[in-house]
Amino acid sequence: MNVAIYPGSFDPLTNGHRDIIDRASRVFAKVIVTVLENPRKEPLFTIEERVEMIKMIAKKYDNVEVDAYHGLLIDYAKKKNCNIIVKGLRAMGDFEFEFQMALVNRKLDSRLETMFMMTNNRYSYVSSSIIKEIGFYGGDISELVPNEIYNIIMRKIREVRETNAKK
Repeated sequence: MNVAIYPGSFDPLTNGHRDIIDRASRVFAKVIVTVLENPRKEPLFTIEERVEMIKMIAKKYDNVEVDAYHGLLIDYAKKKNCNIIVKGLRAMGDFEFEFQMALVNRKLDSRLETMFMMTNNRYSYVSSSIIKEIGFYGGDISELVPNEIYNIIMRKIREVRETNAKK
């Protein structure tokens, strides 16, 4: 069975992420969407909150599992007996970074293959960072994130904005 891992921080999940989940679910027998901790980023949502939001999106797929992992992706792939990593690409900057990561992962475990999927051009400019910034400044993110989690994202942004205003 061809099992693929789609890793990311997903803070929050975007319509671009959803597009990759949808398309990967049609290519692979099973897709494990895995929330990984990124020590270079300060997340808005806890790992548990991100997993729950992704589960809300993934419930329509019979072959998509949602999980979280703290550590190296290669260790997680070994644990899941999986050798395919799916990464979504928006632009050349993504490619350069993801290409480097793919080479490092392959160096650490020669069985790992990384499959790149170009995001739908409708979402090529969307990132979790942009969504958070637009939301914090009161902009409309409703067309950038899945409808099922829009209210959760906006509630969290309002909470953080109110907490920051009190400081």
